[in-house]
Amino acid sequence: MDTSWLNLEGKTIVVTGGASGIGRAVVEELLRDGANVVVCDISPNPPAFKAEDGQFMYIVTDVTSADSVNAMVEHAANTYGRIDAIVNNAGINIPRLLVDEGHRYELDEAVWEKVMNVNLKGVFLCAQAAGRIMVRQGGGVIINMSSESGLEGSEGQSVYAATKNAVNSLTRSWAKELGKKGIRVIGIAPGILEATGLRTLSYETALAYTRGITVEELRAGYAKNSTIPLGRSGKLSEVANVVAFLCSDRASYIHGITINVAGGKTRG
Repeated sequence: MDTSWLNLEGKTIVVTGGASGIGRAVVEELLRDGANVVVCDISPNPPAFKAEDGQFMYIVTDVTSADSVNAMVEHAANTYGRIDAIVNNAGINIPRLLVDEGHRYELDEAVWEKVMNVNLKGVFLCAQAAGRIMVRQGGGVIINMSSESGLEGSEGQSVYAATKNAVNSLTRSWAKELGKKGIRVIGIAPGILEATGLRTLSYETALAYTRGITVEELRAGYAKNSTIPLGRSGKLSEVANVVAFLCSDRASYIHGITINVAGGKTRG
């Protein structure tokens, strides 16, 4: 097989939260590019992937557990010999209001801790475990999945947005620490994307409530795209393409920033 422009053939890339949504699209793109992809997710049911030019291995992983993360990274490194990149994509979003007079969807400690643990602690544990191996091997790439809401804030999603802004800060700080060791650290902040299985009725019901609208009105809003200069929602494949590029040596001087993949969407 001839090498591609990205030259990802045979490289080992870990993708957390890789069983669905953005993570799944990333895995599919990396497999097409010939990478060995270690797919990690909390689900006990292995997802079905077409290996295409690359190979994949599924490891059930709880990103909030250091033991689980360390075992996953060790298994991946032992199987393929090295870890060239990790995509810290695993995340959750539970819409809540800071103050809800009806107490139906008011933020509490349980929701706070769950979202913080997955979205922030999980990124820390996975980046650290993979980073130790990358330091020993003299290089690698750490990609942290953020969100446009981390830059702008989001009504009814304050904790989610806060974790994503914290991820942006971790990205910048780790880039300063690890750049001298040959490790690039980059963030990606997707905006509004096409629907996935993660956009459940329970999620939409909670989000609609926090915004004082119906689920039907919420869904209608997805199609408006009035705040997006390109006039449409993004495709999962468009985020995946950016990930593949950043994992490659073609992006060898991109470091310490978070790239918006949001069609130009801003507060204004």
